[in-house]
Amino acid sequence: MLFSSALKHHPHELALSDTRQNRSWHELYTQVLALRAYLLEEKKLHRDQHIALLIGNRVEFFEIILGGMVSGLWVTPVNTHLSKAERLYVLQDCDASLLFYDNEHADILEQDLPCEAINIETLSQNLFTTFASNQQQTTVPLPEDAFAGGTMLYTSGTTGKPKGVRRNKPELLNEALEKMAQAALGFGLQGKGPHLITGPLYHAAPMLFALYDMLNGASVIIMPKWNSENFIDLVERYQIHTSHLVPTMFVRLLQLHQQKPIPDEKLRSLKLVLHGAAPIAKSTKQQMIRWWGPILVEYWGASEAGTSTLVSSKEWLKKPGTVGKALKHLQVYVGDEQGNPISEKTGLLFCKHLFLEQVFEYHKDPVKTRKAHPQKHIFCIGDIGHVDDEGYVYLSDRQSNMIISGGVNIYPAEIEQALIEHPAIADLTVFGIKDEEWGEKVKALIELKPDNSASETLKKDIQDFAAHKIAKYKIPRVIEFIAVLPRNAAGKVRTQDLK
Repeated sequence: MLFSSALKHHPHELALSDTRQNRSWHELYTQVLALRAYLLEEKKLHRDQHIALLIGNRVEFFEIILGGMVSGLWVTPVNTHLSKAERLYVLQDCDASLLFYDNEHADILEQDLPCEAINIETLSQNLFTTFASNQQQTTVPLPEDAFAGGTMLYTSGTTGKPKGVRRNKPELLNEALEKMAQAALGFGLQGKGPHLITGPLYHAAPMLFALYDMLNGASVIIMPKWNSENFIDLVERYQIHTSHLVPTMFVRLLQLHQQKPIPDEKLRSLKLVLHGAAPIAKSTKQQMIRWWGPILVEYWGASEAGTSTLVSSKEWLKKPGTVGKALKHLQVYVGDEQGNPISEKTGLLFCKHLFLEQVFEYHKDPVKTRKAHPQKHIFCIGDIGHVDDEGYVYLSDRQSNMIISGGVNIYPAEIEQALIEHPAIADLTVFGIKDEEWGEKVKALIELKPDNSASETLKKDIQDFAAHKIAKYKIPRVIEFIAVLPRNAAGKVRTQDLK
């Protein structure tokens, strides 16, 4: 049963908080039951129908995710930073029967929506009041034969329109919950202490890692939005045990620590910090490990298939730059477009799932689904890299980001890793722009550290710096400085928009 151990041993302890609202385990469970009854009995939804939510980082987001899962429904979180037109596209594409929204995003009602819209703040309070009125109510178990729902997440859409992704899931709820709890153990999420959500809940990693940890018994604390000082305070206040961060958060924390050293005792409770979603500079990770100790665990994965590799801090220090080894149920290798292994050292990375013939599907796009699964058990998410003799995976870039200049393949991530070591650079992104002679040429968009000024002299210095680290044809021919690099809340740059 959902939360069975917590409900039995400490039902009135904190289970979920967004620092404004709190839920005990009993309150959270009864709220999820109330949502299940509302969705299945009042709204008459049935198995595998879709609901969507346009909700910020608050307790109701988590409740809707859980409520949809135990109701056998597909739940689509809508990115709250999308434009009105982009939001509407997702709602139409995901076939939502209901949209749940909060007051902060009530402007969605100004559009002609394809489904009924429900204010979750009003609904949640009504449901909570009803169940809270009977504190002696016996906790009702979920039916043994309840069907499992799941999340249908949308890809970030760095090229073209985003696509809804449904991962393969068990048919029955109890089996799905057990599978997630077991997967969590492989990530080190054992439910032994509070888990802090630092990123947007509509993004797969912050939401799902927290959910996995909660299924093993961890209480979950939600940051309404990222703030470095607030992160430090919340870790100390709640004695946070586990969390997930992206590289830009590490950079901001290091800057804060340099400005005003943070006492070690404030962060002593941290035992595991997962990170991924974007490449990390070697120097940044080395500094973080020196500061926090060997508690960082990096992963490689995607919305489509979840996590594919993991690497501990100790392993990474021996193999700097790796994103780890494949999980036990996967094999990772370099292959051709048909998914056959090839001898080239660097190329398109494929994963072979040892049990599932198809790992995920793109909503309403069987052609794209088949292309991503060129053979049974084999899938590709478009990353380029190599695997060393010991099985450690290294990423070069996304296939969609690759620059072709004069017929030569150039990987922006490799250039970014080289340039980020320059003492004046705080952040950067590299991409290709059109060139009449070469087809494409390399451009770098750079955010400088404080006390550094943009100049032609600095551009030349950066190019000279790069010449000692990468081949001449990879050195950015165009350099532009920007006040703040436009990354989204998940730490990714929408390269297509920049182009």
